[in-house]
Amino acid sequence: MCGRYAASRRPEDLAGIFEVEKWEPEESLEPDYNVAPTKEVYAVLDRPLKDADDRRPVRQLRTLKWGLVPSWSKTPEGAARMINARAETVHEKPSYRRAFATRRCILPADGYYEWVTAKDERELEVEGKKKRARKQPYFVLPADGSVFAMAGLYEFWRDRTLPDDHPQAWWVTCSVITTEAEASPLAVAPADGPHALADIHPRMPLMLTPDRWDAWLDPARTDPDELRSLLEPPPTGLMRAYPVSTAVSNVRNNAPELLKELEGPEEGTLF
Repeated sequence: MCGRYAASRRPEDLAGIFEVEKWEPEESLEPDYNVAPTKEVYAVLDRPLKDADDRRPVRQLRTLKWGLVPSWSKTPEGAARMINARAETVHEKPSYRRAFATRRCILPADGYYEWVTAKDERELEVEGKKKRARKQPYFVLPADGSVFAMAGLYEFWRDRTLPDDHPQAWWVTCSVITTEAEASPLAVAPADGPHALADIHPRMPLMLTPDRWDAWLDPARTDPDELRSLLEPPPTGLMRAYPVSTAVSNVRNNAPELLKELEGPEEGTLF
């Protein structure tokens, strides 16, 4: 899954990486080292500009709320629970299938956090019999330091309790697509800890390599079978993981120090 991540790159840097044509400086976000559900996050998407005569899709950097609210929802109360969409079923789930067809985005990150659980507890979680207890947090990121481009979906929701001209009348929300975690060895693994992403958690955010960015963002691509081919996991051996302070477990903590690599798991935590 993806329940927390870090995003510290400046918008102008993201604009260059993703060849963004349009972004609003007033929508700039501060670097966030502990991004949690319901926060505002950056998203890259291709969409015609509002009120423009030219209806061609334009590559944009937008700020969205993390936690998808389907357009047909009566209230946004379930947003905090809809932060992830499974790659295996995203094309058929009512909450996601319309967005999957035409409203896909990339959520840029430095990497994501995940908490290691003992093997027996993890197996119970996979079977849906137990909600795992969080233990030692790890930070997972591309080994070469490049942007972690997470596949995402976005959706529009209209708050009918507000007038049309109210600034909060429309919500634009998003969800991260997840896939099975890699069982192959990490490119860089901690000496005393997990050697594969699957050792940390059975799920991981789906990372899109640059060769898939344009196809993923293209709203003209609507064929489910063609789109599902883009959900193939990236090549193995691209990721690294290292232990970080348990301070990241408290969402109120937010500083670059959260990304500091520890020499080993903190005392009292388990691998």
